[in-house]
Amino acid sequence: MSIIYILWLRQLKRYVRSRARIFASLAQPLLFLFAMGFGFGPTYARAGNGNYIEFLAPGIVAMAILFTAMFSGIEILWDRQFGFLKEMLVAPVPRIYIVLGRTLGGATVAVIQGLIVFTVCTIAGFRIQNYALIPVAAAFMFLIAMLFTAIGTIVGSLIEDMQAFPLIMNFLVMPMFFFSGAIFPVGNLTGLLHVILRLNPLTYGVDGLRGALSHGFAFGMAPDLLLLGIAAFSLLAIGTYFFSRIQV
Repeated sequence: MSIIYILWLRQLKRYVRSRARIFASLAQPLLFLFAMGFGFGPTYARAGNGNYIEFLAPGIVAMAILFTAMFSGIEILWDRQFGFLKEMLVAPVPRIYIVLGRTLGGATVAVIQGLIVFTVCTIAGFRIQNYALIPVAAAFMFLIAMLFTAIGTIVGSLIEDMQAFPLIMNFLVMPMFFFSGAIFPVGNLTGLLHVILRLNPLTYGVDGLRGALSHGFAFGMAPDLLLLGIAAFSLLAIGTYFFSRIQV
């Protein structure tokens, strides 16, 4: 089990040492927060829906987490290129421990990034409505981080081209973000868009964060936790399978 702690700690050290990575991963969520939050805020208020920052902030926190979590998968390619991955794979430990260590480390880093963005959101005007649900919000943040770190592990295990990784990640990330209800209400949607939203696991993470922090749950706290948890641990199992098949 010590390998899990070692890999978790290694992920944290990489994060702390890379100041450029910290600021770069904050740029896009903060751009969305200020451009959309203050740009569409007056229109949202005139429509009678209240403060748009209050609605948008949970989605932006989820965005910060998913970007950081998914791009942790590129470290598999770095480790493969520089030989560290081979040293891990020949170690006399089950590969599931290696995946768990990397996933927990990537998820922890992503949650820290989400907390930084959440702090900026409070400065921009967001206010927590129910402090008793903060532990629930933390659980949703961690599950979102686990889910997308697992997706990053799957992609990083399947490809060897480092230049292709960001392209594939953006191809996956942006549709999942835009079709999650992060930037628009989902309560009255019907048709194909409603189906896409319900099939997107991030939808339940965003709804869970929004419900715990501000506007209430559109689908319910228990369904959000259950469906997001099932998706996260299912993808973690798939990521473990593909990681175990890596040949170095």
